[in-house]
Amino acid sequence: MIDEDIVKMLIKLATQAYKKGEIPVSAVMVQKNKIISKKYNLKEKTKDIMAHAEILCIRETAKKLKRWNLSDCDLYVTLKPCNMCMEVIKQSRIQNVYYLLDKLDYKHEFSKTNSSQMKYNSSIDTYQQLLSDFFQNMR
Repeated sequence: MIDEDIVKMLIKLATQAYKKGEIPVSAVMVQKNKIISKKYNLKEKTKDIMAHAEILCIRETAKKLKRWNLSDCDLYVTLKPCNMCMEVIKQSRIQNVYYLLDKLDYKHEFSKTNSSQMKYNSSIDTYQQLLSDFFQNMR
């Protein structure tokens, strides 16, 4: 289950990405209640189409753990992973992926769990507004 500290960390990272002109998406990888890596999108900075937060987080975790099979890790993301990231997640054998928003302007939900979601709605609303602002500025 996603906890308040991870929600705050995800939003803080997404805000950092936003301030740097990146798409405000962030990811945190956890193994046995310990944070292994945390990343946000760097597509604009690196000019790399694959520099999504999820992929960067998976790469760093695999490097730190010295293995590609991350079946004992959980991935937390601000926004539901795209198809490319979902395939990398599957290939990494990550079993649990939790995200704050399914997509922009969608009802708040947590993947895999709905319990105790209500106490996070304020943080999720803040993140949803950040995303809205970002995409509105892109027009």
